[in-house]
Amino acid sequence: MTPSSPHDKSLVADLPRLALLSILGLLFLLPYIWMVSVSLKPLDEVWRASMSLIPETFAIDKNYGRVFREVPIGRYLLNGVIVCGGILVFQLAFALPAGYALAKLNFRGRETLFAFVMLGLLIPAHVPAIPLYIAFAKTGVLNTYAALIAPSTISVFAIFMFRQFFRAMPDELIHAARMDGLGEWSIVWRIIIPNAWPAATAFAIFSVVAHWNDLFWPLIAVSGKGELATPALGVIYFRTEEAGDDFGALMAAATITTIPLVAAFLIAQRRFIEGITMTGLKG
Repeated sequence: MTPSSPHDKSLVADLPRLALLSILGLLFLLPYIWMVSVSLKPLDEVWRASMSLIPETFAIDKNYGRVFREVPIGRYLLNGVIVCGGILVFQLAFALPAGYALAKLNFRGRETLFAFVMLGLLIPAHVPAIPLYIAFAKTGVLNTYAALIAPSTISVFAIFMFRQFFRAMPDELIHAARMDGLGEWSIVWRIIIPNAWPAATAFAIFSVVAHWNDLFWPLIAVSGKGELATPALGVIYFRTEEAGDDFGALMAAATITTIPLVAAFLIAQRRFIEGITMTGLKG
């Protein structure tokens, strides 16, 4: 009889924790699984009293075909990519140097500025909505990509996150770069940004998911059923005008709009976890 290895003992000891995490993970996935299941069912099967995840009759062509035939879902997805991509580029452009300055540069008022950043985390996005709407209406910016992108170009959460990440970087790396004659901007572009990819990937997931699913501001900035509707707004248009009470087609539209998010997370999950782990809460 061969003795059990330490790896086997560790696996047995971790089984209760793995089982608990698996159950919790399944609970969190159940709404998404149910959404996909309903998107495959005909309408009469959706309203049955019995609940089953596997459809008796698949209505893929009816539900998904209706979405592609009756709404410009491809345009909505493209708008989501343009808006989320534009917002992310500006957020990183502002947050990376700001986070570096708050973490590694010594200047008067640094802690006061960081206190204002922390206060900014307490202000909901809904608070400046009315002033922004009035300003955009008077300048004729409404119903443009600029109106969808501009209010979110600066993220105080991103500044805070990168500040925490850069504080964990060794100061010796920055001092060595300065001794080699690099200026602060050269340090940011040559050293800080290449080492910040894990944190940038983690923040990108947060940013893209938040603005891809955002309905509040697009509903204000885009009036009427225009070509600038984002995915969440496009699903609302489909719900109120084309789909009605056809929940199979509605869930098909919701599934289509969430597939890019799921795919992006699966592709970037290793760097996402690495970025969250490395972005500690060092004071």
